[in-house]
Amino acid sequence: MMKKSMQVCLGNQILTAFSDGSFTFSADNTEWQFEGGSILAKDTVLPFEKIECTVLEKMETGTGTGIRIRYTGQTPLSFEIRLWMEKTGDHLYAEWIPLSDNMSAIKRVCWPGSAVFDDTDSRWYSLLTLQQGLMIPNGWPEPFDKLPFDGQLESAAAYMPWFGQVKGTDGYIAICQTPADAGYTCLHPAGGGTRLAFYWLPILGRMTGVRRIRYSFRKDCNYNQLTKIYRQYARETGLLRTLAEKAAANPKVDSLIGAGFVHTGIKTHVDPKSDFFDPSDPEKNNHLTPFSVRAQEIAQYHQLGVDRLYLHLDGWGQPGYDNCHPDYLPACQEAGGWDGLRALQETVHQYGYLYGLHDQYRDFYHSAPSYSPDLSVQSPDGSIFSMATWAGGPQDYLCASQVSYFVRRNFSGLFEQGIHPDCSYLDVFTCNEPDECSNPAHPMTRSACLNYRLSCFAWLNANGILPSSEEAADWAIPQLVFCHYAPYSFMMQRSGSARKGIPVPLYNLVYHDCLIIPWPMENHPDGEDYMLYALLNGGAAYIRRDPAYPGIDGAFSSPTGDNTKEDVRRWRIVSELQRKVAKMEMISHQLLDEQGNRQQTVFSDGKCRVTVQINLPKKDWQIREEQI
Repeated sequence: MMKKSMQVCLGNQILTAFSDGSFTFSADNTEWQFEGGSILAKDTVLPFEKIECTVLEKMETGTGTGIRIRYTGQTPLSFEIRLWMEKTGDHLYAEWIPLSDNMSAIKRVCWPGSAVFDDTDSRWYSLLTLQQGLMIPNGWPEPFDKLPFDGQLESAAAYMPWFGQVKGTDGYIAICQTPADAGYTCLHPAGGGTRLAFYWLPILGRMTGVRRIRYSFRKDCNYNQLTKIYRQYARETGLLRTLAEKAAANPKVDSLIGAGFVHTGIKTHVDPKSDFFDPSDPEKNNHLTPFSVRAQEIAQYHQLGVDRLYLHLDGWGQPGYDNCHPDYLPACQEAGGWDGLRALQETVHQYGYLYGLHDQYRDFYHSAPSYSPDLSVQSPDGSIFSMATWAGGPQDYLCASQVSYFVRRNFSGLFEQGIHPDCSYLDVFTCNEPDECSNPAHPMTRSACLNYRLSCFAWLNANGILPSSEEAADWAIPQLVFCHYAPYSFMMQRSGSARKGIPVPLYNLVYHDCLIIPWPMENHPDGEDYMLYALLNGGAAYIRRDPAYPGIDGAFSSPTGDNTKEDVRRWRIVSELQRKVAKMEMISHQLLDEQGNRQQTVFSDGKCRVTVQINLPKKDWQIREEQI
């Protein structure tokens, strides 16, 4: 088919759209080119250019000027794309609009296409909100083409639903405004440029609902300016809620700032049906530490002068860590039962410390007395996904529409026993992608799933319990107080592994003053000292981090001997800085050399400015504080 085109202007902005879904946008003499779209239907990829374009026309509304393209040439494919420029701002909107509710064969829609971004100049770079943040300079030697959770937004693949690209001094940020049913792809061949593009997923088996991207283009910018565009967007949409606001609602937030994080457990039991079960080493599958031993360790930290501490307790229930959820009560009998847990709680509170209990409401174990496939996540074809990866063996996913009932039931059971944790850790909610469920008794979209998860955090807050979860997807920011970590992606690999780009704190440039993030503190003899990243990010520090599953989730170090005094000494360094800057915005981040070996961050609350510089090869740092 012959490619058609149309052009519209708004001030100095020029938009040219083509019938294959490609377009160019130029302003201030800078042009950006974006590729066309495609549809994956069953196992066939169908480019937009192969679908008949029946309408290509200018559109004018009270808020913007743009171009409408309609595709209705192949039944049942019937959809429209709109590209329009906002009159009151400098944003370009890209919308994909289904015109038929009978497009169940579509598996994904890939549009808008990626920007043409192939120049190998290292001053050209792409920004991924993969965990804490990643910059991929064009020409970077390592290839990149695989994202966790297949690139789905609102997961570890994208803590924030945006990506950006900068060529020299000109850049753009692309914000997905309908992120629950979206993902992105990243293709960076070794030494090449980088292609970033969004894709759209069906909702309960059908391509329904308008999908929207907002582009903001900037002159004379870098990644700092792009993150601040998103911070303002988060403020305007209600996502941004600061630690100062959260502390006003619950003063325990202030007790958590500067606390040393101690992550440890009570009982480990690996089910013989679990993928982790080791039949050759039966002792490896079971382990128990009494509550009284953990209480003695807490007393030791107090004797070493730790004035603020947070104890995260795994495996405290009778079934053992990652077993029988959501039926985890009572407290582990062999470890001391309810009396032992109450005594540990008393010890923690005696020293003014905080503690929280690990809990899990996504993994739905077949061994749980409450297990019923009627409550599991169901696919549109009626199937139920099951696996046996974790310690508890076979499991489905519990539909999030049912979770709040179990949360209230379980915490009522804790309260009845005199157990009132200061905090709670609802595992995986802010790491894993949102689920959808087609069970007619409790249908759930991905968007509804996130709302159900958020309501659990809200319930905890309403009952004076500080909520946390595994990672830091920003849909949870209005309710979440802290997390297990929000690491750079390289921290999830073994030390010395090839890096896919340069780590940059995109997340903290937006949300540093909204969330308490503890950082790993390993000092690798032949590599980096991760404590420097804790300082650079003004975060919290782990004093102790016992891995639930050694060798995964960034847990690669094996403790050698008793290093408690040294761990406490290093915590003090990080804690002193965190107490100063936790409620300050991270104003800027800067790479002081091309490799990122030396870096700088600046924090400010408008009255005081704190500058942190780190030198990774030399393993040293400088902190400067000044009044404004």
